Amino acid sequence: MAFVPTYESVSTHRVPAWFHDAKLGIFIHWGLYSVPAWAPNSGELSEVHATGNWQDWFRLNPYAEWYANTYRIPGSPTQRHHFDVYGHGFAYTDFAPAFNQAVKEWDPGRWAAFFRQVGARYVVLTTKHHDGFLLWPSRHPNPFHEGYGCRRNLVGELGQAVRAQGLTMAYYYSGGVDWTFKAQVVRSVPDLRRATPQSPAYAQYANAHWRELIDDYETAILWNDIAYPRPTDANALFAHYYNRIPDGVVNNRFGQHFDAAGQTQTRPVHHDFATPEYQRYDDIQTRKWESCRGIGASFGYNRQEGNAQYLSAHALIHSFADIVSKNGNLLLNVGPTAQGRIPSRQAERLSELGRWLEGNGDAIFATRPWIQAEGATDSGVEIRYTTKGDALYAILLGDVAQEFAIPGLIGADVTQAHWLAERADLTVLKGAESLSFRAPRPLTNSAAHAIRITPRPAAQS
Repeated sequence: MAFVPTYESVSTHRVPAWFHDAKLGIFIHWGLYSVPAWAPNSGELSEVHATGNWQDWFRLNPYAEWYANTYRIPGSPTQRHHFDVYGHGFAYTDFAPAFNQAVKEWDPGRWAAFFRQVGARYVVLTTKHHDGFLLWPSRHPNPFHEGYGCRRNLVGELGQAVRAQGLTMAYYYSGGVDWTFKAQVVRSVPDLRRATPQSPAYAQYANAHWRELIDDYETAILWNDIAYPRPTDANALFAHYYNRIPDGVVNNRFGQHFDAAGQTQTRPVHHDFATPEYQRYDDIQTRKWESCRGIGASFGYNRQEGNAQYLSAHALIHSFADIVSKNGNLLLNVGPTAQGRIPSRQAERLSELGRWLEGNGDAIFATRPWIQAEGATDSGVEIRYTTKGDALYAILLGDVAQEFAIPGLIGADVTQAHWLAERADLTVLKGAESLSFRAPRPLTNSAAHAIRITPRPAAQS
């Protein structure tokens, strides 16, 4: 099917099976901000979502990748840090030589092999963040800062290495904010709405970059951020993309809702999936979604962060199972150093997730949601459900005794159960209002335990 540049046409695109099946992606925030690698430890974005208190978020921004904005806010901790370490005359663009020198040490093959070992199915690299610095030698260089881009083609080299490992490669691009085109200091949400450049020149610039990422680098996802300039036809971009890469997907951050003054002007914009940030849903979503977050509170590397800011392996695994049970993917971020090294604490968390997936991945990858996402054992241990073929997977988010029951499941006369990580069968007893199980030993010493139940039982109404 050929797509034409209309909302009606591109909105007929369906999410491909690979994206439904993939479940785990690796997000990479890497750029000039990786040189200072600094932000205050002021809490996760999830706390702001919960309270609605945005008043201090931008001044105390824990996102190290926002350094170019935060250091321009008078009195902010980041500004004080910048003046103390680099001096009043040191501009953000002055970090470019240090970054270009540092990336000479980077080994893309090492990253790609590690991501495969972890169990990730796709990778998303930031090709241009809000600071406007390009990670590839674009045919459309920045018109305001000569040579404002990476001398090494990080986009192309990582794509080649990732695909060589059998993984899918995709790219992020900040279409909604570029401080080299509009130097709006963002202190509030209204400021953020005003920060999108709306000139025809910027629209042409952003479109040209996306066309390169599509045509030259074959991105599997158009992962845009914040918004998109109104003087462009997003439908034309999407039609070109789908005709070039039919199995590509588009995220929900191409919104063109604001004019140059930040005033709302509704215009429907197509997307394939939603991207809640540091958030999850309470229920199964009929439409595909992807939760994105850092292992800590920042996406870019923040040398201030330690174990107190990083998710524990247990919390990460529980969150991942919850997301998958509700029709989501997890796009889990790493923030490398300027030299391209993944910090040890981040690598440890990824390795622990990978080890869990080695034994339990069958309950995650290529699954679909069941008729309900959540349940609990008779002892109160939470459960997340997934399905594949004729199997129901019950992922127990905690340890249970050797004998346990799952109320509300109605089994068949021939119901069987298998403990994935131990490769051991369970004895199943069918009750009127539950299924009871007896394992070879108690289910312990793991963040979560996945049980495959066949044939798929019914749920008590």
